[in-house]
Amino acid sequence: MSTGGPLSRARTFLRNRTRVGFSRSKASLFPAARMTLCAVAAYVIAEQLLGHEGPLFAATASLVALGFATGPRFRKVMEVAIGCTLGIAVGDLLLHFLGSGIWQAAAVLLISILLARFLDSGSIFSTQMGIQSVLVVLLPAPDGGPFTRSLDAVVGGAMALIVTMLIPGDPRSAPKTNLQKLLSELASVLRECSNALSRSDSTLAWHALVRARASQKLIDEVRTSFSGAQEVARISPAYRRHREEVGDLQKSAEMIDLAMRNSRVFSRRLTSAINHAAMTDDAIESFAEVLLEAADAVEVLSAGLSDPDAAARERRLSSARNELAAVATRLHPKTLGIQKLEGEGLVLVFRPLMVDLLEATGLTHDEAAAYLPKL
Repeated sequence: MSTGGPLSRARTFLRNRTRVGFSRSKASLFPAARMTLCAVAAYVIAEQLLGHEGPLFAATASLVALGFATGPRFRKVMEVAIGCTLGIAVGDLLLHFLGSGIWQAAAVLLISILLARFLDSGSIFSTQMGIQSVLVVLLPAPDGGPFTRSLDAVVGGAMALIVTMLIPGDPRSAPKTNLQKLLSELASVLRECSNALSRSDSTLAWHALVRARASQKLIDEVRTSFSGAQEVARISPAYRRHREEVGDLQKSAEMIDLAMRNSRVFSRRLTSAINHAAMTDDAIESFAEVLLEAADAVEVLSAGLSDPDAAARERRLSSARNELAAVATRLHPKTLGIQKLEGEGLVLVFRPLMVDLLEATGLTHDEAAAYLPKL
């Protein structure tokens, strides 16, 4: 057997890892610059203003507190900053009373790790805090006394808080990115449903259901991103003007969440309708076309919600609203040529999904529901 196969796979693996690595580094450029600025500023302040020699813990405390995230939350940074400072202070305190040595380092490490676990559930934070505490014990005490390092940690934590407030990163970025992913998944579910209906293949409909159910992780990510975005928009002077936009995005996200959940109900109902041959060929063609048009409108909605320009965003949302409304006005069994009860039930299940999407464009519930034909 030739070695071309393994070598080819190895090259492919390295090429993919390199591409992913460059992409990840590019996306992390801003948070990396923010961490660098924070650490250097904390070091300079402790060294130049406070006169501390080699204030290593000012830089490390700021890095641990700020963390490597695109949108750190103020409360989280504050908790970590306090925990980190306490960890170093515990090391300084025990060093003052117990002296340095192996068993003292062990005692400091144990207490610091337990304190870190009390303050935060993250394993990385606990490890970093334990390492800093051990360094406090093992490294020689500075000229200013052991508690000089605790003051350095206060400086580092304070710098992390200031940087979080002043340059936290655009609070709209993460929510918009996550919403795009969720809407892309919803559009794919609708297309798979259309394909399943056109082919009268209940297995494909079941695959759409599985895909819709698997979107829960994306839904959770959307919720988490808005939690951080609201906090940043509230406390950061640079982004306070975006509070209204973040609020509008969150309202849209809540309706998109409901739409995705309703897509699960629809996919499951579609599986049953296909198995029972609930529609004629003409009805199948009409409803499959409606599903494709809905998927196209969802993609327009995604582009609208993610557009950074306010005027362009409103135009795209208006376009998405019109396309979704055109789909909603057709959702009547008679309009689609559906006569059997199972097919009628399928239309009834799809109607709330369209109302959810129309509300995501900025309409009220009554305005969105008004587009549906009366039954």
